[in-house]
Amino acid sequence: MHGFSETTIAAISTPPGAGGIGIVRISGPQALKILNAVFRPRSSSCSFDSHHLYYGHLHDPRSGKLLDEAMAVYMAAPRTYTREDVVELHCHGSYLVLRSVLETVLSQGALLAAPGEFTKRAFLNGRIDLTQAEAVIDILTARTRKGVDLAQEQLAGALYRRIEPIRARLTRMRALLEVAIDFPDEEVEIADHQQLLEELRGEVEDPLRRLLANAERGRLYREGVAIVIAGLPNVGKSSLLNALLQEERALVTAIPGTTRDSIEEIIDVHGVPVRIIDTAGIRETEGEVEALGIQRARELINSADMVVFLVDGAGGIGPGDIELYRQLRHKPLLPVVNKVDLCGGNLPDLAAFGADQQWLSISAKRQEGIEELKAAIFALVTGEGGQWEEEGCAPNLRHQAALQQAVEACSRLAASLEGALSNDLLAVDVQECLDCLSAIVGETTTEDILDVVFAEFCLGK
Repeated sequence: MHGFSETTIAAISTPPGAGGIGIVRISGPQALKILNAVFRPRSSSCSFDSHHLYYGHLHDPRSGKLLDEAMAVYMAAPRTYTREDVVELHCHGSYLVLRSVLETVLSQGALLAAPGEFTKRAFLNGRIDLTQAEAVIDILTARTRKGVDLAQEQLAGALYRRIEPIRARLTRMRALLEVAIDFPDEEVEIADHQQLLEELRGEVEDPLRRLLANAERGRLYREGVAIVIAGLPNVGKSSLLNALLQEERALVTAIPGTTRDSIEEIIDVHGVPVRIIDTAGIRETEGEVEALGIQRARELINSADMVVFLVDGAGGIGPGDIELYRQLRHKPLLPVVNKVDLCGGNLPDLAAFGADQQWLSISAKRQEGIEELKAAIFALVTGEGGQWEEEGCAPNLRHQAALQQAVEACSRLAASLEGALSNDLLAVDVQECLDCLSAIVGETTTEDILDVVFAEFCLGK
């Protein structure tokens, strides 16, 4: 795949805000020319050897104005991120300085890069496949260490390595069918349909189904889940949020109804980013502000992936707890008894909630049972004890759709083989499955899909 561009692009590649260093990146055929125009190295004999840092000053060629003291590096194609000539200007991390440097670079003929355009050029120039390009955005947006690890595996080609043998098997199958089509009168059967069926199921369909099974787990580590802490006022919801966060994020008082609005934070639960939401206690109230908070709590509960239902172990179980529990039963529910440190070893009677319900006992104030609660959350959102079928492979939603289409094409091909259809029709089914897998790595992906993928990137990457 080749997409070498005649244009040169530039952008600020470091995030907004003050910092020690900020980087302006340039990629394209005019990169070195622009470097020579805006950068004055300390040494007058500087020849800009590739992949060497040089100290000097940045100037605006139009006015001669000094822009910044900086370090510059020129990287000659193809040993660069985009496989084009690349220049990086390492300036002081002031946004005003970086903006001035970028404007000067643009004045010398560069175009402002679109979001993800550097990575898109890396893909179009064949340096990375599309699964690796998507892994870059996963690295940038990962919210847990596990998410970073999975994205790094993907960047190293984990999904490609699992798809390529499947594609190779289908390609050989297609070639065999083409030979059989070209030589229909041979006495020896070239394409044994029964053997092809066995190979299809063992070497194509089964691996594809395992990849599909991993897709949902990959989504969890990539996108995370939303969990609402729900219960009556003063059962310890805010204390539980603070215990999970290991900090005083929510106001805790003995006055019921203190929390009037939701508080949201991200926590790492065994690698899964969990958006934990503390809501207003749900009860009948005449206060307008508290009523709005309760309405908001109900909306969050309905949209959450699961609910931690909290009751006060020291205060006893009342009709309000049972009624709220009944209202929440439509959601995946994790029931928890709080304040067990005040129970004196005697938990309240929980039979009214159902004999089959398993309860966790915690003390949010003393942070007792919190790790067990995290383990229970992980088990509920991932399935009991499920492990990766193939470590390090995390198909995203786009991959999942293509894999599903490939599996469906495999099913049609299997039915065609069992029905002894002609080799011409079988070859069409094989090619359909191949096209689905090629779309994952980017060999047959449409421009519209590429635009959607790279639009998720930030500027400068």
